[in-house]
Amino acid sequence: MQDDKALYPPVDPFSAGIKARCPRCGQGRLFNGFIAPARQCSSCGLDYSFIDSGDGPAVLVMLLIGFIVVGLALWMEVNVGPPLWVHFLLWIPLALVLCLTALRWMKGVLIALQYKHKAEEGKLDLPHTHEH
Repeated sequence: MQDDKALYPPVDPFSAGIKARCPRCGQGRLFNGFIAPARQCSSCGLDYSFIDSGDGPAVLVMLLIGFIVVGLALWMEVNVGPPLWVHFLLWIPLALVLCLTALRWMKGVLIALQYKHKAEEGKLDLPHTHEH
């Protein structure tokens, strides 16, 4: 991350992430497209090369949305008992819309939290051993 001497007001990582704004200034765009991070903030110039959210957003979204959609589908099956085509017609589009919406939000929030907590790749500090 950059060692910038300018002072920026604190930015709420959840608000900045959901709005897809810069985690430092809260103004510039975080993404260049749907979920591809931009190179840098258009407002404060923060270099986004530190961004590494990995598979975290996708896994969280799949778990959360899967829990919601499967729970609703099971509830509907037990209480209403509709034909299988009704399940396909309802739950597949709902799951797609919720997953795509939540993926952008979750990725933005995780990137903003990564910036706030200065999260970096883990490194092991192994003790130096003297070989004989």
